[in-house]
Amino acid sequence: MSTTTQTTGTAPETKAKDQGSVLVERIEVGDGAFAGLLTLNRPEAMNPLDVAMVAGLHDGLTELGEDPTVRVVLITGAGQAFCAGGDLKKYIELQSDKERWPQIMETNHRMFAKIRSLPKPVVALVNGVTVAGGLEILVNCDFAYAARSARIGDGHLRYGQMGGAGALAILPHLIGPAKARELVFSGSLLPAEEVHALGLVNRVFDDEELLEGGLAFARLVAQRSPLAEANAKFVINEGLESGYGFRTHMRLELERTTRYVLTSEDSREGLAAFSEKRSPVFTGR
Repeated sequence: MSTTTQTTGTAPETKAKDQGSVLVERIEVGDGAFAGLLTLNRPEAMNPLDVAMVAGLHDGLTELGEDPTVRVVLITGAGQAFCAGGDLKKYIELQSDKERWPQIMETNHRMFAKIRSLPKPVVALVNGVTVAGGLEILVNCDFAYAARSARIGDGHLRYGQMGGAGALAILPHLIGPAKARELVFSGSLLPAEEVHALGLVNRVFDDEELLEGGLAFARLVAQRSPLAEANAKFVINEGLESGYGFRTHMRLELERTTRYVLTSEDSREGLAAFSEKRSPVFTGR
């Protein structure tokens, strides 16, 4: 059921909808602009990345991605965990099913691909325990902020499992192969400050300030051209995911930027605003 609440004072307007395992909210961050907040919402089970959670994330990402008023998507967890990974008890049966298990993994991959391809920034707000599938949500996001209480690691190998959605493929690109191997092979959970030193999270906030940190970023993005933001994310991610060499990636940047400048109203509006010493009004066209 969808609800809309107008708060008082300087607090942002919030629109919330409960989609089972995932709570979908829109929090006002500017003049008609919103941050979309996806909260993994099974705190009693430490927000497991099971079939229902993956479906809820995919649906929430699709909904917020298609809403032009939503400029940034934030992902966080309810309770004491961001996400403690998959439901290992269910895996006892699922991993014996040679038809269903591959289908589940492919569905998971589609959800993670949705994060990377969404035409707006997706930021993980990592609170509490973040392990295995939780780590894979983190590494698939554009970047992450962490609460000071967060404990982050892989953990798959502790129970004879393997990462299947980024712990092995994306993590080495973010922190380097040697550090990634240590994190994966040891199964250790690291404190937020140590993970920040590795470059896996961009900033560390006091727990009560984590959401505000994400909203502050969203307020900045709300002032930018949504079309330019989408193009910038595409160029960065397409080059990295396709394994482009330096020259090919530079060519992609040149071509995409040239097309944007020559065809977009936002590019002309930005230049006019600069010349006229006013704030630009971007329309995403």
